[in-house]
Amino acid sequence: MTTEQVEAKVRETLHAVDLDGVRAPGDLVERVVRRRGRRRFSQAAGATVAVVAIAAGAVFGLGDGGAGGHERPARPAATRPATPPDGWKPWQGEIRGAGERGCLVDGGALYCAGSRYDVAKFDAGTGKRQWTVAVNREGGGIDHPFAARDGVVYAYRNHTAENLPDGDYAGGTDLMAVDGGSGEVLWKAEMPQDDRTGQAALLIDGAVLANTPTIRTMSALDPHTGAEKWRFSWAKGTVCERAAVSGVPHLLCTRDTEEPHDTDVLRLDPATGRATKVTTLDGRADLVGTSGGRMVLLASKGGAGKNLRLITVSGSGKQTSWPYRVGPLAALEVAGDRVVSLSRQGAASVFSLSAGRSLWTRPAGVEVPGPDAFAQAVSPVVSERQGVVYFADDTGNLSALDLLTGERVWRGHADIGTPGSGSAGSPQLLLHEDALIVRNGPRTVSLLPRTGG
Repeated sequence: MTTEQVEAKVRETLHAVDLDGVRAPGDLVERVVRRRGRRRFSQAAGATVAVVAIAAGAVFGLGDGGAGGHERPARPAATRPATPPDGWKPWQGEIRGAGERGCLVDGGALYCAGSRYDVAKFDAGTGKRQWTVAVNREGGGIDHPFAARDGVVYAYRNHTAENLPDGDYAGGTDLMAVDGGSGEVLWKAEMPQDDRTGQAALLIDGAVLANTPTIRTMSALDPHTGAEKWRFSWAKGTVCERAAVSGVPHLLCTRDTEEPHDTDVLRLDPATGRATKVTTLDGRADLVGTSGGRMVLLASKGGAGKNLRLITVSGSGKQTSWPYRVGPLAALEVAGDRVVSLSRQGAASVFSLSAGRSLWTRPAGVEVPGPDAFAQAVSPVVSERQGVVYFADDTGNLSALDLLTGERVWRGHADIGTPGSGSAGSPQLLLHEDALIVRNGPRTVSLLPRTGG
C-alpha cells in the first residue's frame, strides 16, 4: 500500500470513527497523518484548524440550546454596553472572489482571501475595498491571512502558476508578507509542503517563525525582508508542535509513533534560536492555545477522550493541571484567562485558568452540528472589554453570554445566507472593537450588538 493510500485510509477511518460518542473534529485527521511522519498535506485539508482535541465526559442536559427568540435578559448582567468604533457604520455586502476563504481583523483593517485574491484589504468600519493581491493560478483553498503586525500582513499563496512538463500542476506553497498600506508583496519564502495551518508559520519577537526550508526545520525570518536570522532543526522520527508564548517560540517535541511518548518542551531564544529544554510532559498533549506566559494543552489518558486534563506550562517549565469535563467538543478557544468550549449538544462552558475551575455551563443559544455531524461549528469570540463571549451558527443566529456568569445578555441575527452557502470553510465570527463581523462565504455583515445596560 502506498503512502497516499495509507493516508487516505487513515482519513477515511477518522472521519467515520465514533469513540465514546465523540466525533473527531477539526484537524485531528491531519494531526494523526502528521504524527505518522506523512506531511504532504493538501491545501484544503492542511488549512482546516477548528478544534485541536477530542473530549468525552459529562454530557449536559441543559434544555434548549437552539436559537430561540431574540429577547433581552430579564436581569441586566455585569457587561458593558457596546460602543461603535470611530468611523464605523453598519454594513453588509458580497465580497465575492475576495472573502470566501476567511478573514482577519487587525485594527481598522479587514484582510480576507477568496477565489480570486490571496489577500484583499477592506476598511473594517465601512466594508470598502482598498487593495488586492491576485492569486497564483487559483484560490480554491480554505486558508486566509493569518497574522498582521507593524503594518505587514502575512498570508500564503501558490508557489507557482506553472504546470509540470506532463501537464500536471506543479503545486507548492509560499509564505508571503504584504505591505498593509499599499498591498505590495514584500517577500516570499517557499515552504517544503502544502501545510497552511497555524503550525506552518507564526509571529515571534522580531521575526516570523516558519516551517522552512525542510519539514523538520523552523526558521526565523526577518518580518520586512524575509532574510533568515536563524534556524532550528529536529531529528527524523520526532514531531514538534509550535507555539509563541509572549513572543518567545516554544516547541513540544515527541517521538513520531502511534504509541504515546513523553513530550519535551523546548524554549528557543527569539534572537539566536538557541534551544533550552524547560520541562518534560508525561505522555502526549495537544496544544490548544496560549494564555499570558503559558501554553494551554489538552491531554487524555486511558483512550480517546478519557480522563481528560487541561494543562498549563509556563515559560520556566512550571506545570499545572486540572480535570476537564466537557461534552463532545464542537469548538475550543483560549482567550486570556478563559478557556471557552462549545459542545456538540450546544452547551457553552467557561473555565478559569487562574481559579482552576469551571465558572459556568449554559446553553450557547445557537445551533451546533450534532455528535453525528462532521461539520464544524463557528468558533466563539471573547470581548474582554465588554465582558461577553459571542456565539454564532451557519444560519446567522447570534448570542452573547456574560463571561463571568454565563447569563444571556443579547440575541441577534445576521443575514449571511442559508447554511452551506459558503463556498469554502465554515462561517466566521470576528470582532472589530465592539462591532461584530459575521461571514459566510462571500456574504459579510457588520453590526453592533446591544449588550449591557
